[in-house]
Amino acid sequence: MNRREFLAATASLAALRAAPAPAAPRRKLHEFVYSEVKLTGGPLAGQYQRIHRHYLTLDNNRILKVYRQRAGLPAPGADMGGWYDADGFVPGHLIGQFISGLARLSAHTGDRAASEKALALLDGYAATLGPDNNPFASPKASTTWPCYILDKYEIGLLDAATLLHSGQARALLPRVISGARNFIPDHTYDRDANSPKQAPYDEPYILSENLFKAYELLGDERYLNLARLYLLGAYFDPLAEGRNILPGKHGYSHVIALSSAAKAYELLGDVRYLRAIQNAWDLLEQTQEYASGAWAPKEIFVTPHQGELAASLTSTHEHFETPCGYYAHSKLARYLLGFTGDARYGDGLERILFNTILGARDPNDNGEYFYYSDYHARAKKGYYQRKWPCCAGTLVQSVADYPLNLYFHDGRGIYVNLYAASEVRWKAGEVPVTLTQRTAYPEAESIEIEVAPDLPAEFSVSLRIPAWLDQAAKLTVNGKPVPAPRGAFATIRRRWRKTDAIQLTLPFSTRTVPIDDRNPKLVAIMRGPLMLTAIDAAEDLSLSAALAGKLVPFYQVHDETYSTYFGGV
Repeated sequence: MNRREFLAATASLAALRAAPAPAAPRRKLHEFVYSEVKLTGGPLAGQYQRIHRHYLTLDNNRILKVYRQRAGLPAPGADMGGWYDADGFVPGHLIGQFISGLARLSAHTGDRAASEKALALLDGYAATLGPDNNPFASPKASTTWPCYILDKYEIGLLDAATLLHSGQARALLPRVISGARNFIPDHTYDRDANSPKQAPYDEPYILSENLFKAYELLGDERYLNLARLYLLGAYFDPLAEGRNILPGKHGYSHVIALSSAAKAYELLGDVRYLRAIQNAWDLLEQTQEYASGAWAPKEIFVTPHQGELAASLTSTHEHFETPCGYYAHSKLARYLLGFTGDARYGDGLERILFNTILGARDPNDNGEYFYYSDYHARAKKGYYQRKWPCCAGTLVQSVADYPLNLYFHDGRGIYVNLYAASEVRWKAGEVPVTLTQRTAYPEAESIEIEVAPDLPAEFSVSLRIPAWLDQAAKLTVNGKPVPAPRGAFATIRRRWRKTDAIQLTLPFSTRTVPIDDRNPKLVAIMRGPLMLTAIDAAEDLSLSAALAGKLVPFYQVHDETYSTYFGGV
């Protein structure tokens, strides 16, 4: 080997060592793509359809107006108002999430109107970038929340590039990141740090996940290095060691940051990040959650064992930043399901989906959106006091992601994670298979699953058996009983034929869940996977009065007055 060949080989080896290992070995389970899953009925499909229609009606000119004004271009349309305008709280912050959500809706449904709307927004936004590639809507946006908004631009461009196959989005992504570099910090820091530099309460620690994705898409190591730069070791390292550093931190941003740790584990293989997200999940479940799976009253994590969750019921109506918090939680659940294959993360995803985001009040046409879930006595669902808040962006992304939550797969077969009327199509080896769920779940406890391969084929069907069951699940294949261990996936491996059917019954029972360990007699009422609320409850908020009254799931509450927690156990 001559010197040139030696140097070339050394460079290749160095590059190999620097490059991330393939992602596949990190994952035991994989998501299906949007187009492989269909929602066919029930409350998930109903909300999906309403949200789809709503976001198609948004006026592109209004969304683009603040960007066109900054660029000195004609800017027709009314002002957006609220958070979004040049002098708003976070100017122009939603455009990336609107593009992302529309791209996901189109990828799932094949709706051409959604893809055309996303691409029109993308084209309009691209026209406002000048030679300096400044991506922001106003000086306020670039100096107050540049990291927060950059992260939204990135996911919009990533989704347009990967789901809509937009070459324009792919070309725009490096320009937007390059232009934003003049405004974002050259280091990472926590949101509540007393930083003397610009935007001390911005969130640089949320950036890494989408920068890792930019590296995967573009193959440019600059984005890999940036992703590493913004990983917040002061947050992830203590979590990896099992230390609870959540109290006092901002809820949503520190949970969405866990997706950056998950992506770091997936690409870099450092198990410290896996331990961090596993321990964070445990801390959420054990020290932070209401019965619904929600957390962070007034957007701040509580101190455990001090009765602070119970105290929040009378100190605030802002108990959970619902679309944003759910979005962060569901992403973390899917990462953990993928890495571990552990059904407990499916239980957690089911809990927070059915009891928070599914119960979000539908938005109206005037920029008003549901923001906080309210567990105060005799509460009513309402809108946030300012138009176009952050939840207007995460709402469409959250609901558009419903198809990703239902099913997973590995080399042996399929995993049914959530129960809802739906259909999924994939291939077992070379054999096309359709699996169909027929069920009224979560309003009924029985599920029928039809497994229909085009030709007889051997593969596994695994079904999540929830840990909340008080009685044994009943699982049969073609009428023959199959073991169904609680809190795990029940796996059925066989040679499947078109006539095969699975019957699953998950017996619902009524139980109570204390709000925290200092207040064991203050409880919420659960039935199966659902948190129940008392409608139009009188002054008597005892458990006996609640059980004697009208109880409905949180997601079925509309304009009624409702109560969530009851005393006197």
